Amino acid sequence: MPTRVYCCCSALRPRYKRLVDNIFPEDPKDGLVKADMEKLTFYAVSAPEKLDRIGSYLAERLSRDVVRHRSGYVLIAMEALDQLLMACHSQSIKPFVESFLRMVAKLLESGEPKLQVLGTNSFVKFANIEEDTPSYHRRYDFFVSRFSAMCHSCDSDPEIRTEIRIAGIRGIQGVVRKTVNDELRATIWEPQHMDKIVPSLLFNMQKIEEVDSRIGPPASPSTADKEENPAVLAENCFRELLGRATFGNMNNAVRPVFAHLDHHKLWDPNEFAVQCFKIIMYSIQAQYSHHVIQEILGHLDARKKDSPRVRAGIIQVLLEAVAIAAKGSIGPTVLEVFNTLLKHLRLSVDFEASDLQGSSACSTALSTSSKDSDEKIVQNAIIQTIGFFGSNLPDYQRSEIMMFIMGKVPVFGTTTHNLDISQLGDLGTRRIQIMLLRSLLMVTSGYKAKTMVTALPGSFLDPLLSPSLMEDYELRQLVLEVMHNLMDRHDNRAKLRGIRIIPDVADLKIKREKICRQDASFMKKNGQQLYRHIYLGCKEEDNVQKNYELLYTSLALITIELANEEVVIDLIRLVIALQDSVIINEDNLPMFQRCGIMALVAAYLNFVSQMIAVPAFCQHVSKVIEIRTMEAPYFLPEHIFRDKYTLPKSLEKHDKNLYFLTNKIAESLGGSGYSVERLSVPYVPQVKDEDRLSRRKSIVDTVSIQVDILPNSVPSDDVVSNTEEITFEALKKAIDTNGIEEQEKEKRRLVIEKFQKAPFEEIAAQCESKANLLHDRLAQILELTIRPPPSPSGTLTITSGHAQYQSVPVYEMKFPDLCVY
Repeated sequence: MPTRVYCCCSALRPRYKRLVDNIFPEDPKDGLVKADMEKLTFYAVSAPEKLDRIGSYLAERLSRDVVRHRSGYVLIAMEALDQLLMACHSQSIKPFVESFLRMVAKLLESGEPKLQVLGTNSFVKFANIEEDTPSYHRRYDFFVSRFSAMCHSCDSDPEIRTEIRIAGIRGIQGVVRKTVNDELRATIWEPQHMDKIVPSLLFNMQKIEEVDSRIGPPASPSTADKEENPAVLAENCFRELLGRATFGNMNNAVRPVFAHLDHHKLWDPNEFAVQCFKIIMYSIQAQYSHHVIQEILGHLDARKKDSPRVRAGIIQVLLEAVAIAAKGSIGPTVLEVFNTLLKHLRLSVDFEASDLQGSSACSTALSTSSKDSDEKIVQNAIIQTIGFFGSNLPDYQRSEIMMFIMGKVPVFGTTTHNLDISQLGDLGTRRIQIMLLRSLLMVTSGYKAKTMVTALPGSFLDPLLSPSLMEDYELRQLVLEVMHNLMDRHDNRAKLRGIRIIPDVADLKIKREKICRQDASFMKKNGQQLYRHIYLGCKEEDNVQKNYELLYTSLALITIELANEEVVIDLIRLVIALQDSVIINEDNLPMFQRCGIMALVAAYLNFVSQMIAVPAFCQHVSKVIEIRTMEAPYFLPEHIFRDKYTLPKSLEKHDKNLYFLTNKIAESLGGSGYSVERLSVPYVPQVKDEDRLSRRKSIVDTVSIQVDILPNSVPSDDVVSNTEEITFEALKKAIDTNGIEEQEKEKRRLVIEKFQKAPFEEIAAQCESKANLLHDRLAQILELTIRPPPSPSGTLTITSGHAQYQSVPVYEMKFPDLCVY
């Protein structure tokens, strides 16, 4: 036996070699000789300078036994190394560690699974030892590569494969624990290491998940199962790795995740991707959450040309990350998130529009329809992410986001938006309008402002109301819903859902507070603008039931949240004007829209009469509703807004008892102390440029001036027709409307430039000349009015709304200007 030879020469051998040889028995099955091992340990502790030689000699013996496949002696050598490593703590241990790591590497390089597992276990024990001083020259590149390769083991035996993979994961965990705590040794975070470690962990998490998905939902693993389950062990290691990541190396740990998901095509379906990023967001420190969100946004930009389902998968991952990050620190990425999402929303709409325009053949109709639906998945995912992110922001940030999104909404004829729609066309522009307003609707959900000035500042209200004049009923619905989110500060909207005649409003238990001074000031400044858009919105020809329901809710919310006596009178004037416009029907509305407006007027007057609790007013409203129930049910919402309804052929022969009368309302409200003088003045909305810019009909065409000249008083030298009608259409033909907006801008610019640069004397002289001209005109008018009338030369008939004022004397009339007030 070789040991006998060594014993003959024992006197000539160094003592450390004799002590090492003595720990190996003649039969490896007997295991380590404990008595001799104690002597070796005592010698190593007493003479730490000998540790280097002891380690080298043990490494030499182990290498020889590995080559000769003497597994028993290999086990004994590794056990001795482990005991020496645990017992010795001094500066001299560092050379010994180098020998130890060489032996571990030798075992890992062997093809026997048992030796690989043995080497891994020894390395894990070494990783748990805290050294007094770090060794900066030591590198673990080989161990990272080898353990990562073991994580991808493809052994034909499932048990051996699982055992090797577990050993590889535990080895990676040991490397992480050994290296990440040393600030000056950051080699483990280098991209070449992270590109091996992270995919190896994700590979094991992914494979076990696939097995579990085929078998069924896995049960909660016990403590013993966690040590034997590669997926659980890999997840724990992944969490530990991310938990140790710092500001400087966070991106290096996250980017390999994207590469793995891309390579294995795990964005569609994206269950595993969502699971990975949930682990990431919950494992990293909260202040680094915005780094992960930035990486997801960057990857979304990099994959913007991929299939819609891949992009939708990435966006859903972003939603999950945002949902977790919103509870902590999001950092400076708020606007970046919304800007990127809105950019991809525009790209999705662009792709959808181009696909629709390019699909002309029937053979491509099916594939185009499928891709179209996929793009809608992307758009819905973006809107959901925007809404969830926005709803978790503080109020001051949410206001900024609302303004940011509103600034992206394109309005025809204006350039106030900052979104490029040049390539979208009308269909794509409409689609992006709807998507942006839906996003805005999600952001405003749950927003509660103390004052309406905060919720609807002028810089936000004006662009918000512009789409309410579009000839698209869906856009108008979204605008009204956004306004409801901002107006409804006491959660009354659900109680008002559905337009109907409410028998007793008190049963709704409406919550309201006394209007504050800021809200009263808001209505004085913006009330007419709100009334105008409600009035015009009611008279759109493509309105459906939902439009009338939302308009009714708008009137009711204004009454609850913003109404004082003056506002109540204005709202009543508004709905009476709507009733009158239906009776006259100057807009030639279809019968359904006319009956729908009548139903809305009835429902609102029933609501407001009970809210202000004026008995005479309530009695008049109830009486009209009762008569309508018997004679004209199509004027009530319960009839006109059901599936099967009947419409009248005409409204000309209806009795006045079917209508709400201004004099009756004024009489009832005047008796209760209301100032009703303004009820006698018909409501006429103001005309603005946005009517033309928003591609809707202007209300100017509802006002006409008709001049009737009597034939017996016509001068002989004048030849005119008996009736000359001046309408909007005639004026439209006479005036070239091309470039009106540009001309007005240029005119304003010249005026400003003149007042800035012209001499003061010139400006004063011009103002004086204008004043003199105005004085001369007023004198002519007064002279014409006071002079006794000769035989009238004609009568002037002015038609405005449904009221006619006739028998106005006409003298030598000149019309230098035509002004409609």
